[in-house]
Amino acid sequence: MHKFPRFIEYKALFFRILLAYVFYFLARVLFFIYNSDLIKVDGVVDFFRLCYHGIAFDTTSILYINSLFIILSVFPVLVNAKKGYQKFLFYLYFVTNLLAYVFNFADFIYYRFIFGRSTKASLESLENESNKGLLFLSFVIDYWHVFLLFFLTAYVWIRLYKLVKVKEHSQKPTLKYFATSIVSFLLILTLCVGGIRGDFRKSTRPINLLDASRYVTNSSQADLVLNTPFAIIRTWSANMFKKENYLPKATVDSLLVPIKQYKNNPSTKPNIVVFILESFGREYSGAFNKDVKIADYESYTPFIDSLSQSSLIYTNAYANGWKSIHGVSSVIAGIPSFKVAFTSSPYPKQKIESLVSTLKSDGYDTSFFHGAPNGSMGFLGFGNILGYDHYYGKNEFNNDAEFDGVWGIWDEPFFQYFNKTISKKKQPFMATMFSVSSHAPYQIPEKYEGKFPKGKVNINQCIGYTDFALQRFFAEAKKQPWYNNTIFVMVADHGNTIAYEEYRKEFNKHTVPILFFTPNKKYVGVNNDWAQQIDIYPTLLDMIGYQKPFRSWGRSLINDKQVPPFVIKHSGNVYQYMSGNYICTFDGKKAVGFYDKNDKAMERNLINRRNPEMDSLEMRCKAFIQDYMERVIDKRLTTVK
Repeated sequence: MHKFPRFIEYKALFFRILLAYVFYFLARVLFFIYNSDLIKVDGVVDFFRLCYHGIAFDTTSILYINSLFIILSVFPVLVNAKKGYQKFLFYLYFVTNLLAYVFNFADFIYYRFIFGRSTKASLESLENESNKGLLFLSFVIDYWHVFLLFFLTAYVWIRLYKLVKVKEHSQKPTLKYFATSIVSFLLILTLCVGGIRGDFRKSTRPINLLDASRYVTNSSQADLVLNTPFAIIRTWSANMFKKENYLPKATVDSLLVPIKQYKNNPSTKPNIVVFILESFGREYSGAFNKDVKIADYESYTPFIDSLSQSSLIYTNAYANGWKSIHGVSSVIAGIPSFKVAFTSSPYPKQKIESLVSTLKSDGYDTSFFHGAPNGSMGFLGFGNILGYDHYYGKNEFNNDAEFDGVWGIWDEPFFQYFNKTISKKKQPFMATMFSVSSHAPYQIPEKYEGKFPKGKVNINQCIGYTDFALQRFFAEAKKQPWYNNTIFVMVADHGNTIAYEEYRKEFNKHTVPILFFTPNKKYVGVNNDWAQQIDIYPTLLDMIGYQKPFRSWGRSLINDKQVPPFVIKHSGNVYQYMSGNYICTFDGKKAVGFYDKNDKAMERNLINRRNPEMDSLEMRCKAFIQDYMERVIDKRLTTVK
């Protein structure tokens, strides 16, 4: 026997898990053969490149599905090598694996109808069918070859499994046996957790469907990178999307006006530069807090405060989500995130009308910049779905001397890279810059230690550093020929550490600054009305005189008379709809609270003193949710009515 007490058992486990990878690869090959006319792949090398990237998604599925099998295979007990125990593991392995694996085969055919991997939502679509038996029988008859392939594959898989056996032997309960077993068990468990998350490095979240789009040159290729068990697992507990029927469609359209068309300005083609500033909550900038009565208030953004004097700023603006990827979805595509983020749902891989698509249709070059490792935060994947022409990340910057050691390239050098890169582009262009440095662990470059106020909370000096990086960017950008023909936008993705009690109030959470700056000072002023991230997309199209209709749940902040100023977000398990004099909280069925717009701490619920304005808020909230859910689920995030 091998000197290591359980070597044969671990060897068998490794072989059995490796077999799963082999058959997931086979399923991917067959999936492509059945759907090669729908998935554009540029040759054999491109196919294997996509398969390689699919390994991470296969790993998540295989380890998730086999988690109990793995635990029981390596658990430090004395019966693992017994014949009966190994027989039990055999049945556990194939019951769990084949039940999951069959969904890959179902998608050989089903993909042709839904143009995407099946998700939990796909399974739920069958719930209301009363003739499931007949549907299944019809499927078996029409696609008998898929069933034949599945059973042949399962047969081969079982035969191969039996090639490596664990021979029954008696094991003495020695110290060496238990010590090595426990250490191995913990190590294997750790590796499995990393594999299920999809990333063994520092990662903010497990990989999801969106990450498959990081590696594609054509959106359909994401479905080749994915596997169906992964798509179902990742959407199993995440799908809170459900159609509602609160109001007649005509009423919804009249209240919401989901298809906008502005003719307020002549058609022009200025460049557009959008800064989405990491964690840059409204609390940190003095220009946005002049009317907020906070004792001993300090601002950490001297440059933005100065720029605000020549800009149009919105001091009562909100984020429509709570994570960085939600900020991109809201600002660029006008799609908010509620209890479950759109980008984490089963629905992001669809045609989405956005600032990217509308400007591209007008001849704009479009780019996304983020100094973190390419694909971080899901930006590369979602950017590919939106259709950005170019993505520039840490890879393209190509100088790790400026790497902060945790998240990405320091903002100052990356902003300078941003300026140099867009300065080489043909006008008009649209460029999105997502900053990095104002983020935990709240560090700044060593050479600037002591330059920025430490402030009251950990993020304050980082805010000061990013503000300085913006100042340096503008100092160089104004020397460029494109500068005077550019609209600049600044907005935060979300807030961060709170120093002042005022911003701990429920209705002051997720507040962000919104700023529009044009060198010719066409747009200057302070607006205290309701505003939100999803308003930026329609506002920019209004500013440039975009003449075509487009899908937008937001409103132009400069001219829209059809929809009154409002904010919608989700917090504390309820929707919050803010407009006019009140804030309505809505639980998905009915309004559960009304608050005066100044009662940001929710101290006095006015629901027993309802008036027509409150009734209107509840109706408009219902209209928004109804149209949002319907368009997302039905994949109508375009001008289709």
